[in-house]
Amino acid sequence: MKKGLSTVAEHRLDSVPGTVTNVFSRDLPPVLTVDPGDTVVVHSLDASGHLERQRTPGEPRPKMFGGRPGHCLAGPIAVRGARPGTALAVRVESLRPDPWGWTVAAAADTPLNRRLGLADAEPSWLLWELDADAGTGTDQYGHTVSLAPFLGVIGLPPAEPGEHPTVPPRVAGGGNIDCRELVAGSTLFLPVTVDDALLCVGDGHAVQGDGEVSGTAVECGMTTRLTLDVETAPPVPTVHAVTPAGRITFGFDADLNEASAQALDAMLTWMGSLFGLDRATALALASTTVNLRVTQVANQVWGVHALLPEGAVR
Repeated sequence: MKKGLSTVAEHRLDSVPGTVTNVFSRDLPPVLTVDPGDTVVVHSLDASGHLERQRTPGEPRPKMFGGRPGHCLAGPIAVRGARPGTALAVRVESLRPDPWGWTVAAAADTPLNRRLGLADAEPSWLLWELDADAGTGTDQYGHTVSLAPFLGVIGLPPAEPGEHPTVPPRVAGGGNIDCRELVAGSTLFLPVTVDDALLCVGDGHAVQGDGEVSGTAVECGMTTRLTLDVETAPPVPTVHAVTPAGRITFGFDADLNEASAQALDAMLTWMGSLFGLDRATALALASTTVNLRVTQVANQVWGVHALLPEGAVR
């Protein structure tokens, strides 16, 4: 569903009391309502909702939600005409990190931290100075990394009533996907779970490796320009994306094999429609062109994405 250029509107959404949430819920009233084709410029706080930067590693600082868990997300944003059976197309036009960010490791007793011998370790913090114009981040030790910003959380509430945690991503509605490929120029397609979609976004990452192995990336506030539309005939029924790197499908499950199978299953469906292939032939072609990657290991379920690089099949 698209509108003429003359009627497209641009909206602004800042993260202030009354425009943020730390849960997904179909019962939350929208803080902004837009039409398909409209653009929203969103400023989100970091995942923890910090209102001020840390001056020393681990220093407690004021937060939007105090000590309550859950990502600090902007929204919900209602999109008129989005209905179950369609997909919300979220086009990421641009992303600009705030001037500071942080990364922490060994901050929780998780199976991975236990396996790495870090369950009882003191948390280790990196505090980052971020230069969005130069595209670099430098920590307090002098390590410098190149930035590749994206939003960790872009999602819709489950169809079931009540409040739902923001941590685990979901095949229906997305959420805490944490996929480093969702940079500017990407379009993420989310199966609509409730009327008007009720999109929530946040968890800005200035840069992250596949896996998000410590449980955090370079966490930061972010200003993001998004164009929202409704896709009435999505090529696959689960979360998928078109990115500068190529087409991507996702799987999320507590079992790595199942998460991988979900991502591959959706990719075979997509390749079948793209190239006119039966399922077995799509699998054979996928075996020569598709990359399976661990999206994240940090969010109570495994995340896996299947990537068909742009131009891999000609």
